[in-house]
Amino acid sequence: MSFPQGTLPNNITTIVLLGFPDVHSFNFLFFSLLIILYFGTIFGNLLIMSLYLMSKNLQSPMYFFITQLSLYDLLVTTDIVPILFHTILYGGTTMTLASCIIQFFFFVISESSECLLLSVMSYDRYLAICNPLRYNSIMNYKFCVTSVDIIWLVGFIVTLCYVFLINNLYFCGPHVIDHFFCDFEPIMQLSCSDTSIIHIHILILSFFFAMLPFIIIVMSYTYIVSTILKIQSNTGRHKAFSTCSSHLVVVSLFYGTILIVYMFPTKGQSLLLSKVLSLMYTVVTPLLNPIIYTLRNKDFKEALQKVKYVIKESIHNVFSV
Repeated sequence: MSFPQGTLPNNITTIVLLGFPDVHSFNFLFFSLLIILYFGTIFGNLLIMSLYLMSKNLQSPMYFFITQLSLYDLLVTTDIVPILFHTILYGGTTMTLASCIIQFFFFVISESSECLLLSVMSYDRYLAICNPLRYNSIMNYKFCVTSVDIIWLVGFIVTLCYVFLINNLYFCGPHVIDHFFCDFEPIMQLSCSDTSIIHIHILILSFFFAMLPFIIIVMSYTYIVSTILKIQSNTGRHKAFSTCSSHLVVVSLFYGTILIVYMFPTKGQSLLLSKVLSLMYTVVTPLLNPIIYTLRNKDFKEALQKVKYVIKESIHNVFSV
């Protein structure tokens, strides 16, 4: 039975997140692995942000955008993983409907902002490789800060649209979500309202703030690859490709799982597979991003060595007094 939107008080005030009920026998192993991933994510992303603030060598547009990416990764990780810990330990989590929507709010603002940021980062790589003479004049401090401000603002507005549309629904149950966080489709399954209109609205929003940035990324890398292939020397081609390879890997990981989870039909998709793929972009990708950007990056390695030296000298001076 369908009810008009926003005309009745909600019949449910609390919901239960089931998490991963099929892996109870591996709970300790799963929990231990998540603990390692969680603290690795927090440490890795905070390290990137700290190195950027402390090192003069990292004061460039690319590293500025990487620190913003770390901020988004921290936001989505701290939004989802602590509740996931509780879900694994106790076989489920009870939370209010309002708390569920708040969790969804921070999830959407971090993921939609990351989509926009990745497109700006691809434009940064496009300018660096395809139009290097104009790079410094276009990709200046004002452009970078303004871009990030607009991304946060647009991400916030998009999220408010999502929440406004969800808030107008009538929720009558069931009050159980068979997932480890409050995602859009599981929330929709709690509603007795007609959700066809909201699905159309969300589809339009998703195109502009997920697919359109992806198209920009694809176009940027089409020009980048074309430019790299025109470089005569193997050394020049390798150097040009190495400047954008990390970003390309991050984009592939992020959009690969996002497209599989949200763009493919969910009816024939295994629920466990859907949860595992969701873990990829909410837990695994935020851990891998700092590793990918720092593992082969000479500037980050040098900055880390300088920080280690300063800390070592400071400790030595303290004990020498």
